[in-house]
Amino acid sequence: MTATARFAATYAALTAAHEVGDHWIQTDRLAMAKGKSAGALACAEHVATYTATQAAALLAVQRTTGVRLSWRRAALGLAVSAATHYIADRQGGHWRDEQPRGIVRLAAATGHSGWLQRDPNAGYLMDQAWHKGWIFVAALVAAGGEQR
Repeated sequence: MTATARFAATYAALTAAHEVGDHWIQTDRLAMAKGKSAGALACAEHVATYTATQAAALLAVQRTTGVRLSWRRAALGLAVSAATHYIADRQGGHWRDEQPRGIVRLAAATGHSGWLQRDPNAGYLMDQAWHKGWIFVAALVAAGGEQR
């Protein structure tokens, strides 16, 4: 299997699992709590189920398509996805804050504060763009290297 095909399958699996883990697996309780000041544990719980969903998708791809990933590289890719997912999701409910923190500060510094204030969907869209950009990186990490 070529590196290109390995990357494509890995990216597809991580992206599909992102949609399921972020929208179907995540509970309302976790979604409401994860961005609050005392929500670190709720965010970690969400990221754990999200990462398990992505890991299951990678395993399913390996078992059904012949794609072979190094378990070390797959674990590192999942860690990239998990860590960056946690960073973004701690911002839940804070995308319109006047005094931004975390990646909301980055969004403001890159000229997005007006959009975030005007459009109630902007925070969600920025959140999803952040996740999908990092999923691309995670797939590159997981699919890279030699086949096992």
